[in-house]
Amino acid sequence: MTVPGRRSSTFSRLLRHGFTDPSAAERLLDLPELAALRGDPVLLDALGATADPDLALRGLVRLAEAQPETERGTFTTTLLSAKPFRDRLLGVLGASEALADHLVRHPKDWETLVTYEAVDLHPGVAEFEHGLAEATDPVALRVAYRRCLLGIAARDVCGTTDVAQTAAELADLATATLRAALALARAAEPADAAQCRLAVIAMGKCGGHELNYVSDVDVIFVGEPAEGADEAKALQAATRLASHLMRICSETTVEGTIWPVDANLRPEGRNGPLVRTLSSHLAYYQRWAKTWEFQALLKARPVAGDPELGSAYVDAVSPMVWQAAERENFVTDVQAMRRRVVDNIPVDRVDRELKLGPGGLRDVEFAVQLLQLVHGRSDATLHSGSTLDALAALAAGGYVGRADAAQLDEAYRFLRAMEHRIQLYRLRRTHLVPEGEEDLRRLGRSLGLRTDPVAALNKEWKRHASVVRRLHEKLFYRPLLDAVAQLAPGETRLSTKAAGQRLEALGYADPAAALRHLEALASGVSRKAAIQRTLLPVLLGWFADSADPDAGLLGFRRVSDALGKTPWYLRLLRDEGAAAENLARVLSAGRLAPDLLLRAPEAVAILGDPEGLKPRGRDHLEQEVLAAVGRADDAEQAVAAARGVRRRELFRTAAADLIDSYGTEDSPRTSDPGALVDRVGEAVTDLNAATIAGALRAAVRAGWGDELPTRFAVIGMGRFGGHELGYGSDADVLFVHEPREGVDEQEAARAAARVVTEMRRLLQVPTTDPPLLIDADLRPEGRSGPLVRTLASYGAYYRRWSLTWESQALLRAAPIAGDPDLGRRFIELIDPLRYPAEGLGEDAVREIRRLKARMESERLPRGADPTLHAKLGRGGLSDVEWTVQLLQMRHGWAEPGLRTTRTRAALFAAHAAGLIPTEEAQTLDEAWVLATRVRNAVMLVRGRPGDTFPSEPRELAAVGRYLGYAPGHVGEMVDDYRRITRRARAVVDELFYGA
Repeated sequence: MTVPGRRSSTFSRLLRHGFTDPSAAERLLDLPELAALRGDPVLLDALGATADPDLALRGLVRLAEAQPETERGTFTTTLLSAKPFRDRLLGVLGASEALADHLVRHPKDWETLVTYEAVDLHPGVAEFEHGLAEATDPVALRVAYRRCLLGIAARDVCGTTDVAQTAAELADLATATLRAALALARAAEPADAAQCRLAVIAMGKCGGHELNYVSDVDVIFVGEPAEGADEAKALQAATRLASHLMRICSETTVEGTIWPVDANLRPEGRNGPLVRTLSSHLAYYQRWAKTWEFQALLKARPVAGDPELGSAYVDAVSPMVWQAAERENFVTDVQAMRRRVVDNIPVDRVDRELKLGPGGLRDVEFAVQLLQLVHGRSDATLHSGSTLDALAALAAGGYVGRADAAQLDEAYRFLRAMEHRIQLYRLRRTHLVPEGEEDLRRLGRSLGLRTDPVAALNKEWKRHASVVRRLHEKLFYRPLLDAVAQLAPGETRLSTKAAGQRLEALGYADPAAALRHLEALASGVSRKAAIQRTLLPVLLGWFADSADPDAGLLGFRRVSDALGKTPWYLRLLRDEGAAAENLARVLSAGRLAPDLLLRAPEAVAILGDPEGLKPRGRDHLEQEVLAAVGRADDAEQAVAAARGVRRRELFRTAAADLIDSYGTEDSPRTSDPGALVDRVGEAVTDLNAATIAGALRAAVRAGWGDELPTRFAVIGMGRFGGHELGYGSDADVLFVHEPREGVDEQEAARAAARVVTEMRRLLQVPTTDPPLLIDADLRPEGRSGPLVRTLASYGAYYRRWSLTWESQALLRAAPIAGDPDLGRRFIELIDPLRYPAEGLGEDAVREIRRLKARMESERLPRGADPTLHAKLGRGGLSDVEWTVQLLQMRHGWAEPGLRTTRTRAALFAAHAAGLIPTEEAQTLDEAWVLATRVRNAVMLVRGRPGDTFPSEPRELAAVGRYLGYAPGHVGEMVDDYRRITRRARAVVDELFYGA
């Protein structure tokens, strides 16, 4: 008797044996059906050894209850006397609710777990065929299939087979099932069977001998006419047989379903015929197949139907598989395939995805298959459909480091075991790790984690996923370094030919040069070489992800050569997580940023500072520039210092732009291109303004000391005044001065002219830093007029001679350097011109339209495609800006928001004032932002300005990557540009020309 308030000894024993609900377990153990088992001391031990003792006990009670009265004694006696049977049965009941349901529906099937002969330990296709032999209809086939599955699960949960053997048994059972289903289909349609030869080719995990408990079984059907049969009719007959086979396996009956048979890997997918002849298959693969289709054919294996035809198919396609790496678009296809499918996983699931998530099963499988494709063309030992066998062969051949392969093998086995046990519970197709505590506990215990199984499971899962994530990229690149390094005795190195093949497959156009760079960087025994060997596998992956991997690797070697002896450089790349990836992105995205960096490589430190990529404001820059000018001994040294600051800030701006446009592993690419355009325009404007301020101070100090005899201001015009400068823009300016009190006007004019000449000279003196070109052609009288005028002279000119286009040009005027009061008064002088009271007259509007039309016909370069010219082409910058500026001149007098030098701000103000409908404003803004980004991209990629897309394929691809297009999608980029600018031009025709 149990004392009230105290737990029974049975309750405590149940807790110790892993039951989570001991009270319910006590009640179940007291049921009459278990009377014969109740006192047995080994029963609790056996239940406690299962993944879920509560589930196992509930299943045992249900199974005992399902036994006929006359059979129950035999069942309980066998359970007590045969330990192997007891462990198998309870192991299955504690791991799979679905198989417990099967045993309850078919209470005699427990007998299949009793025999324990050698042949039962590792059955093959023949044994499974024997187990399915008596099935004469789809329902009986399902029952027999589950009976076989029961044995596989029992061996799995008891540890008799490991995860690879279990997967192979599941594939063998699938093979036997496909054969049985085809036999049923043939028996149902003997006339069709007589007309054709039909072979079933297993693909995917079934073909690779590594199937899951619940998975689609991927197949391809090959048909040929029987001797003397008509081919068309034979194919129709074969199609009916194949369809019937698929229905037998896939349809849901009273005994559920087996698994879906998926034939979508066939030529043309679901749009193609279900069955083709061998010659039709080959014609498709020779002419139309994509790289992923050859990757899928790695696992092709004949499993059912006509064995001779199946073997002929595999023999015929196999050479094509191993030549896939030589195909023209292999590199592009590989880069596209390497972009994970994580983007397509719902956000709330990505952390629970065992197969497709970062560090998941797909990462291992893809990496192994890609290396097989690259190296299997010259090494037949790699021709395996099994992931683990192929990984072992890659390690044996030196294509993958042995330690890396061992770690990856362990991680893959653990993740597959997790996948198996998750699916086994309810026999449902899922790759999601469960969230419930009870489910996680069962899963952890099923994998042998008995002390705090939930915490231990999460720890082990994250550890193995982390290994996969880390090794996934390293797997490709580590052996490349071993190929050029000194290896330990017994280690196998990648041959120079194999290393070249791999580099070529990863997008390197000059593998021999790439290997030389790797040798220069990573060979030797120095600490520097050791750190490089740690860094390079990851860097090579990032380079390969760009449009020009060769340029990235060459740039890295040049930066490393320049900074290799500085103690902080390699430490920065090794220890600052973002620095190495940021450097890789910057070096491989084009010419401008690497050129800027290599002129002063110490700027690489910017890439490791979390705040380093944020643009410095104008005040900060001007303060730094003027301080540097003040410390210099002469004007040339002073402006050299100012230009050095400009070069560093140009690099900072370009690097931030590239990194945000490409995105990194930790932060996705910026989704608002307008924000990127605004940031670049503001940053380049600020640094050019600070540089001009420095040049002005240096010129004045060299000729006059602290004060010029005339007040002097620099007015930004065009994109400079609009804060919209790009990387390749000149600085459009006007110069204005005003003699100080008591200074002769001629003396003041000579001083102002000398300052302008000296500033322009200093800013263009040949040095290692990029020049800043000053363009004053927008001044009164253009190139015929004086470079600098007094404020009064500007006033007199504008009152008397100013033309409409000059008033339009003044819309962008803003003071950027020099005397702030003089700059303010210049703006007050021109405001009535650019925002005329009551707006523009009709004559002036017609004059602007006429001028714009003439510019379109005369200024577009000869041979340029007007649909692709970002500045002067259809719907480009000029179209949008002239449309906005016309609105400013017509309505700026009445709408204060329009009185801005910035195009986008004026466009938004026009929309807010009701002058442009929402859709039209968005259309113009999208086109202007895109055209601006194209110009920026061309400068970043080519290192020189341009207004249209490059013609060289690599440069065009790099522009595409900057604009957010994946490799191989440059055609889509050009089509999008034409579409967006065509829509913008329609708005311009309506708003500007009044069409």
